Amino acid sequence: MNQQFIDRLHPAIRPATTRAIQAASAALTGRSQPIITFGLRTFEEQQAIYDQGRTKPGQIVTNAKPGQSYHNYGLAIDVALLIDGKTISWDTSKDWDGDKQSDWMEVVAIFKKEGFAWGGDWRTFKDMPHFEMTFGHNWRELLALHEAGKFIAGTIYVAI
Repeated sequence: MNQQFIDRLHPAIRPATTRAIQAASAALTGRSQPIITFGLRTFEEQQAIYDQGRTKPGQIVTNAKPGQSYHNYGLAIDVALLIDGKTISWDTSKDWDGDKQSDWMEVVAIFKKEGFAWGGDWRTFKDMPHFEMTFGHNWRELLALHEAGKFIAGTIYVAI
């Protein structure tokens, strides 16, 4: 399940994502395993979730318009825990492997060690499942690269 998401990420974060998922999988020795629930999101997909709760039914799930999310550049992933191979969980406090540390926070520590920023550390809008690598670029800079057609040759990924 994870590889399909990793293969669509920006090439610059694929190795770190793979290492983090593998390390987190090894660290969680109980009933939970980390899985990627989202990676690259097109501008069209971003518009559709931005519209949710605004011009379309549902709750608001993002404040990011197309081009304003690191997902739009393949530089972000969302993670969840798969419990007993069946149930998706975003429980940040449960310790399924009994090592006296929240499984979620074990995953967070591993991703941070690989250089990811965690949405749970944001001051205003906390996005607990979200991990990103910005390489020092804000979304405005990435959008400018995108609009200028500055891509890695033969790909959809901005050259950073």
